Amino acid sequence: PCFLDMMNADDRFLRALQGGARAWRLALERHLKAHGLTTAGWNALTAVADSPEPPSQRELAQRLGVDGATLVTTLDRLVASGLVRREAEPGDRRVRRIALAAQGAALAEQVRAEAAALRRATVERLDAHAMATAAGVLEALQRLLEDA
Repeated sequence: PCFLDMMNADDRFLRALQGGARAWRLALERHLKAHGLTTAGWNALTAVADSPEPPSQRELAQRLGVDGATLVTTLDRLVASGLVRREAEPGDRRVRRIALAAQGAALAEQVRAEAAALRRATVERLDAHAMATAAGVLEALQRLLEDA
């Protein structure tokens, strides 16, 4: 018998969950790298793009679940690349709003389209019923862990 046959179901499930997430992240990172983006940069760029108004650096850090110092480094790279701008808050020069530059908006749309195409090309090769079942299991797992 092979190693996977000897593993119990929960070990196999967790190994597959971690492996699948890692494989997806690496595939997406290859696309991001081709555009000069890191995952952190992409997350920040899309958070700004999805904001109805330019968020402050503090708001953006909270939304992304990162500390301010970590975000500063990411924003420095995005500003240097011409993807976002730091703008002073009228009335409070200590607050910086993060605004999407035209180049950042175009790149966000392009990478979203590429990520959607990657997702479609991947999931279309999977059995739809099995995928729906797996999604249900993962959603239940998320609820269990969030409620713990």
